[in-house]
Amino acid sequence: MSAAALPLGRMRPRRAMLLAPGQIELRDFAPPRPQPGELLVQVRCALSCGTDLKTWRRGHPLWKFPMAFGHEFAGVVVETGAGVEAFRAGDEVMIAPTAPCGECFYCRRGQENLCDSAAPQLLHGAYADLILVPARIVARNTFLKPAELPFEDAALLEPIACVLHAHAAASPERSETAMIIGAGAFGMLHMIALRAAGVREIAVAGRGAARLKWAAELGADHVIDVERQDAAAAAARLNHGFGPDLVIECTGQVSGWADAFARVRRGGRVVFFGGCAPATALSVDTRRMHYDNLTLLAPFHYRPRDVRDAYQMLARRAANFAAVINARRSLADLSEVFTMLERGDALKCAVIP
Repeated sequence: MSAAALPLGRMRPRRAMLLAPGQIELRDFAPPRPQPGELLVQVRCALSCGTDLKTWRRGHPLWKFPMAFGHEFAGVVVETGAGVEAFRAGDEVMIAPTAPCGECFYCRRGQENLCDSAAPQLLHGAYADLILVPARIVARNTFLKPAELPFEDAALLEPIACVLHAHAAASPERSETAMIIGAGAFGMLHMIALRAAGVREIAVAGRGAARLKWAAELGADHVIDVERQDAAAAAARLNHGFGPDLVIECTGQVSGWADAFARVRRGGRVVFFGGCAPATALSVDTRRMHYDNLTLLAPFHYRPRDVRDAYQMLARRAANFAAVINARRSLADLSEVFTMLERGDALKCAVIP
């Protein structure tokens, strides 16, 4: 049987709809009752994300307008569907907004990030008072939030899972020098995770005075302004003049991918983390690729094991990931959030219904 709903303090729940690029409308809606295995969750914090920003700018090939959006969130269970035993009304939860089927070709090979039930079926609608969580996500990627963990921190579960999936592929070592290209929110999350793993030296290359200032404040050993410095020379000086062992690209631009390939040392590894626009291509110097013995990695999305690792890091407060959240707005001010992000006035914004 379903648990009784909690009082919401509002008679008519609201949900943000993206009607067209740059056009957001806050609408009243009637959330459906949870079906077997599902949860109805009151959103206590939703976080802005680069994917949301790109969708706000120009749409997304996987999704059609009008659409509910927002997918990084944490909240309180309002009602449970039949058969849910791990959660009850009043529980504070943290949720990754996708989950694999567990049975397909990719899932059986430990590549759950490629499952058609994962990223292509991303749960949208976190910019709202309430959100209905599908059964597959409840079963695989929903966790009880530790009481002492703030909702803002808990809402970082999904982006940290993405970061840890990339690090699992790259295997950063304590003795290494890492370079991050891109000083946005994901670049900073990579830096914080690398620091927590004990990586010896971390450089961040990017643009924008505010972002570079934040990178320094959040712990970068070297900050490279690609608009005012010779970024190639600065990278070459790292690691006793050999260049970075590991380069992580976080711009999602082909030029950033090319820079990452160019900056890594001989024998080093490149992580192409930022997704580029459709129909773009990277030209690779095959001689350098072969004779410099480079390893190129392009980790996408995350697996349940990455979500568990992210949950454990957050639960034990292994690093101050929430330092990337440097703005807060109400749900009613959501349009302002994306204008602010477009200007580069914040790394990540907490949207509080």
